[in-house]
Amino acid sequence: MKPIKVGLLGLGTVGTGVVRIVEGHQEDLLNQVGAPIEIEKVLVQNKNKQRSINIAPGKLTDDPWEIIRDPEIDIIIEVMGGIEQTKEYILEALSLGKHVVTANKDLMALYGPEILARAQEKQCDVMYEASVAGGIPIIRTLLDGLSSDRITKVMGIVNGTTNYILTKMSQEGAAYADVLKEAQELGYAEADPTSDVEGLDAARKMTILATLGFRSNVSLDDVDVQGISSVSREDIAYAKRLGYEMKLLGIAERQDEYISVSVQPTMVRHTHPIASVNGVFNAVYVHGEAVGETMFYGAGAGELPTATSVVADLLAISKNLKLGVNGKNQLPTYREKKLKTDEQIASKYFLLLHVDDKAGVLARITQAFAEFEVSLESVVQQPNPTLPEAEIVIITHDASKAAMQKVLKAFQSMEVVKSVKSVYRVEG
Repeated sequence: MKPIKVGLLGLGTVGTGVVRIVEGHQEDLLNQVGAPIEIEKVLVQNKNKQRSINIAPGKLTDDPWEIIRDPEIDIIIEVMGGIEQTKEYILEALSLGKHVVTANKDLMALYGPEILARAQEKQCDVMYEASVAGGIPIIRTLLDGLSSDRITKVMGIVNGTTNYILTKMSQEGAAYADVLKEAQELGYAEADPTSDVEGLDAARKMTILATLGFRSNVSLDDVDVQGISSVSREDIAYAKRLGYEMKLLGIAERQDEYISVSVQPTMVRHTHPIASVNGVFNAVYVHGEAVGETMFYGAGAGELPTATSVVADLLAISKNLKLGVNGKNQLPTYREKKLKTDEQIASKYFLLLHVDDKAGVLARITQAFAEFEVSLESVVQQPNPTLPEAEIVIITHDASKAAMQKVLKAFQSMEVVKSVKSVYRVEG
């Protein structure tokens, strides 16, 4: 029985997990595929490094081309990261007729259409379940499980680092800087946490999910991105007092063929399932016209959860190999991309204003909202013992992004408004 041979690019956390699962689940893989799956060669930076798993020294190489151009290797698994050079490796592998599994969200967000087009040209499979939300099978769900439905909204916590930080700030009343330092010490955040805390990591994942959910070629430039570095303890305390939790949400919406995609700190009503997703866990909420509301929850990172998704893709490609049906998947994008304008993007908003503590201020504030046809759900004015100004907390009804921008601009010219302390989207 001829084995299916695999080349593994990268033996870090996820690569190690892939080896553990493939070697430890051989009986299951054999019975599901009908052939053994063997990891033939592994790309590493240092062949002499001590590792937590045993791999025959002859299988290790520090030359990626040795793996990519090996005629015996059927499938390339890429878990090494990187973008430009990695793209070159994958395109070459596809040109040589090899199938590809990747966990690389950055690569797929930026070059997914080009890679998938090359795969279709060469009748090869490319699968990338692990690129979003670790062990949660959300990509397969959008491509297959919900393929008969029309998705109208994908909303998710897709970055565990920021969810950990906001959870600790909420539960312990801690300051952002203190929790970030703790997250770095625990290994949840990188030494340079910019990609996580400023929302870029989540934006890349939402690019992939929006592309698949709406069948349109969404690019990273289409995502409106705001991170959590400006979220304060005061913001979270107000959110909790009003019955909300603060989460960094990726939100992709479609209405009448027009779409919008954003990543931003969002106040989520405590009764919404996503509000209870804490720590480093991820969750993706999907709304379809037919299925209604669904939510997928689980580990968004880690050696074995992410490796589980990688090996699931490996299994799917191996089954296609045995059946001789590789490369039959159509490109996932076939609808023209139509982006919403600021007038079409609507949501509820939370605002915290510092204003002069004197009569008539509230009337002027509410008049500005009325002028731009933004209706208000609740308004609370109260003194702040630590400030000479009063605080006004406002939650609006659904309002367009354009109208809110006009309201905020109007506040800039009001002497009684000392500062617009916070503005957040409200969900649920």
